[in-house]
Amino acid sequence: MRVLLAGAAALALTALPTQAQDTVDTPSVEEQIGAGGRPVGANWARSPVIAKNGMAATAHPLATQIALDILKSGGNAVDAAIAANAALGLMEPTGNGIGGDLYAIIYDPKTGKLYGMNGSGRTPKGQTLDQLIAKLDGADALPPVGALPITIPGTVDAWFAMHEKFGSVPMTDILAPTVRYAREGHPIAPVIGMYLDRALRSYTARQESYPFEFENAKKVWFADGAAPEAGEMFTNPDLANTLETIGREGRDAFYDGALTDTMIAYLQEQGSAFTREDFASHTSDWVDPACALYKAGYELCELPPNGQGFAALQMVNILKNIDLSQWERGSPEALHYMAEAKRLAYADVARFYADTDFAPFPQELLSEEYGRERFALIDPAKATPEFGPGEPKLEGEGDTTYLTVVDGDGLMVSLIQSNYRGMGGGLVAPGTGFMFQDRGELFSLDPAHPNAYEPGKRPFHTIIPAFVKKDGEPYMTLGLMGGGMQPQGHVQVLVNIVDYGMNLQEAGDAARFNHDGGRQPTEALEGPSADPLGTLYVEPGIPAQTVERLRGMGHKVEVVDNGIMFGGYQAIARDPETGVLTGATEMRKDGQASGF
Repeated sequence: MRVLLAGAAALALTALPTQAQDTVDTPSVEEQIGAGGRPVGANWARSPVIAKNGMAATAHPLATQIALDILKSGGNAVDAAIAANAALGLMEPTGNGIGGDLYAIIYDPKTGKLYGMNGSGRTPKGQTLDQLIAKLDGADALPPVGALPITIPGTVDAWFAMHEKFGSVPMTDILAPTVRYAREGHPIAPVIGMYLDRALRSYTARQESYPFEFENAKKVWFADGAAPEAGEMFTNPDLANTLETIGREGRDAFYDGALTDTMIAYLQEQGSAFTREDFASHTSDWVDPACALYKAGYELCELPPNGQGFAALQMVNILKNIDLSQWERGSPEALHYMAEAKRLAYADVARFYADTDFAPFPQELLSEEYGRERFALIDPAKATPEFGPGEPKLEGEGDTTYLTVVDGDGLMVSLIQSNYRGMGGGLVAPGTGFMFQDRGELFSLDPAHPNAYEPGKRPFHTIIPAFVKKDGEPYMTLGLMGGGMQPQGHVQVLVNIVDYGMNLQEAGDAARFNHDGGRQPTEALEGPSADPLGTLYVEPGIPAQTVERLRGMGHKVEVVDNGIMFGGYQAIARDPETGVLTGATEMRKDGQASGF
C-alpha cells in the first residue's frame, strides 16, 4: 500500500503544541518519541472498528455510547444520531449546541434514496442591510460576538423534521440520556477542556473590542472564573430543563412557546431585531444532494448552498484530470495539485455560493467540462499568484461537530452541527443553558454580492456532511469538521482511500494540509482580495523536503503541529453485500468509533 510520508514517525500523534516547543526544557524534534510498530497497516494509525449490527462515530466516547444504546433499545440510525447530537451539545459545547444549525445526508434503504437536510437559520425579517450597517458604527464587517451575527438556531427544528420522516422512538427517550448527564454530570474530555480554556480567553479578549453580555455564559461554563479541566465533573441543569421541555412539548417549545419568549426578550435587550414571529415561522428544508464521480467508481456527494459542500465536488472534478498516485502521498506534486484545486474551487465559492432562495447556484460549476477548464489553469511547476472565479453560463476557523450513525438495516446518517466561531456569539438567554450561534458573521455587507445580508436570509455556511457511493451503491458516510477545512478535508480523505489505498482509519490519521486565504464570501465583489495567494498550512507528517520544494514552487507554507486547524474526522463504510460496518474516528479529537 502506498501511504504517506517519509517522516511519518514525527506525525502529530506525539507533537507538542507550538507554544510548548518554545520553552527551554522541551526536547528537540530528534528526541521526541515517534509512533510504535504495528503488525498490519501504517505505524501511525490504529485499526478501524468493524462490527455488523450498528455503529456510531462521534467526537466524544459518551455520545457514541448513547447512540449505541439507542440502537440496542430498538431505535434506528436517525434516532441515535439525534441522541448523540444532543449529548455533544452538552459534552462538546465548544463545537455545537442547540443554539446553532444542522445539516445532514441520510440514506434510506427502504426507498434507495439520499435525502439532504438543510437546518440552517435565517436573519430577522424586519431588518434591512442599511439598518444593520447603521448598528455597526462604521465597522466593515459583522462582529464575531453579540446580537448582530445571530441567526435563528435551526438545530431543534431539523431534529424534529428528521424524526418525523424517519424516527422510530419518542423524542423524550432520545433526549433522556443527555438530560440525565446534564443533571448528574459528566467528566470533561481532554481536547474539549483545551477548547473551553481557549474559548474563555478568546471571549475575555473580545470584550475589549466588542462589548457584549457574557455573565450568563460564565454562569454556565466558567462559574469559578476558569474553564473546567479534563476529568472535572460538569453539570448543566439549565440545559437539562430545556431539553426535557423540548422532548415533552415538541418543536414548538423552542420556536413558539414560553422558551421562545425568554429568548426573544433577551435578544431584543441585546439589540437584536428578532421577533417571535421570526422564530415561529422558521422551517428546515429537505434538499437534494449532488454527486461527482471521482475514480474507480467512487462518487462524492454533498449538499447544495448555502453551504460550501459543492466546493468539494468542484475539487473532485478538477483532480480527476490527473493521476495523483504516480507520486507519493507526501510529495510536493500531490500537495501542489490538491492545493491549487482547492484555490480554484474557493474562488468560485467566494463569488457564487449563497442562499439559493436569493441567488440561484450556477449548475455549470459542477460539470466535468468546467472541471477540465479549471484544471487547465494549474501550472504544474509553480503556484499561481491569484485565481479568479470562473464565468459559467471562506473561510475562518469554525468550531463544529460531525457524527455518523449506521444501523443494522442500512439506514445511514451523516450529520454535522455547529455554533460557528468558538462556542457561538457569547450570548446565553437566562436559564436556557445554551449559547446562540454567530453564523451571521459570514454575510457580506456588499449589496451586490449574492451572499449580501438581507431580511429572512440564510448566510453562507461552512458546515457540510458528506456521503460516498461506490459503483452506484451507498458506501460511506464522511465528515471532517472545521470551517474552510471541510471541503478540502473531504477530498483529501477521498484521495487517501482511492489513490493511495488507505483504510478508513489511516485516511483520517494521515497528515493533512489546510489552505487558508484567497477571496472570501464576506468580501466585496470588486477590489483586490486581502490575501490572494493564501497560506498552505501542513502538519509535521509532511516531509521537510516537500515543504521546501513547495516553497520553491511559490507556495507560502507553514508547519503547524497542534492539529487544531486540520479538523476532526469520522466515517463509517458499509459493505453492500455483507452489511459489515467499518468505522473510524481520529487523533485530533476526543472521539470514538464503536459498534456491536
